[in-house]
Amino acid sequence: MLEVGAGNGINFAHYPHSVNEVVAIEPEPYMRAKAERAAERADVSVTVRPGLAEELEFEAGSFDAVVACLVLCSVTAPSLALAEAFRVTKPGGELRFFEHVRSERPAKARLQGLADGSRIWPWLGGGCHCSRDTVGAVEAAGFRVDKTERVDVGPAWAITNPHVIGYALRAA
Repeated sequence: MLEVGAGNGINFAHYPHSVNEVVAIEPEPYMRAKAERAAERADVSVTVRPGLAEELEFEAGSFDAVVACLVLCSVTAPSLALAEAFRVTKPGGELRFFEHVRSERPAKARLQGLADGSRIWPWLGGGCHCSRDTVGAVEAAGFRVDKTERVDVGPAWAITNPHVIGYALRAA
């Protein structure tokens, strides 16, 4: 399994024992060091490496699954990151994602777009863009989205709400 943008490694504690190995990439040295410490405490084998979601240094079809958790909002080019995820996922493999996305409410979606366009929010939020259509981007990359659920995390009025949790397959 590959986790892109592992951040501080908070997800490592949640991988089930059925996962044999996780390769986690994180481009930012400070966060990568935190992820390496989290990997030492994980119940599954985790290897943390430097890397960018848009430029994965793995062979095509290397992974049964790819995980993207609160990372597609901050990558420079989500379409490239998802194309790379598609490339390294084995046919029949899966993409699991949890991301904040553009609101379906027009007024909030406009506010999110203004925040992203102002460059203030991305600067404050570590590169975060809160108005992206992540599910559409996942589909455009070639994955078949099988299930999504919109959820609010934190206050509903927060600019980074709603979130979507989803599961997509790479066609065999």
